[in-house]
Amino acid sequence: MKSLQEQLLKAGLVDKKQAKQIDKQKRKDKNVARRSSEAVVDEVKVAAEQARADKLAKDRALNAERDALAKEKAIAAQIRQLIDVNKQSRAGGELAYNYTHGKKIKKVYVTKALQDHLIAGRLVIALLDEQAELVPRVIGEKIAERDPDRVILPTQTSAATDDD
Repeated sequence: MKSLQEQLLKAGLVDKKQAKQIDKQKRKDKNVARRSSEAVVDEVKVAAEQARADKLAKDRALNAERDALAKEKAIAAQIRQLIDVNKQSRAGGELAYNYTHGKKIKKVYVTKALQDHLIAGRLVIALLDEQAELVPRVIGEKIAERDPDRVILPTQTSAATDDD
């Protein structure tokens, strides 16, 4: 079986120059078709790469959010443990000790010894589930490093510092 080009040459319908021109045009068309398919493939590659980059950014954001939540939970657990382990017993407390929390004045009942320690600044008030607990100042400072809103430090007056 002969190619169409050879058959047309033999029948005398086209000459060699026209046959070469047709062949050349055929090769050009093939090249153009191949290049356009490469462009489509490149666009697909770019779109896939963009989708991969978007997914990676989304995953990073989710991981950062998850890490932040885990860190908050860990800090809350540390604060809870520090307060539970170091809280002072207020059993038998009949003296009211007033303190300010935000814009509210609240009171906690303590013994005379605990009141003296609070006034001297050796004890501070730490909040655990909206309940006031008394902890040593050193522990209060550790809690304040993690969450300053959970600790109520005594106000320093000039009379109290002169006594020390």
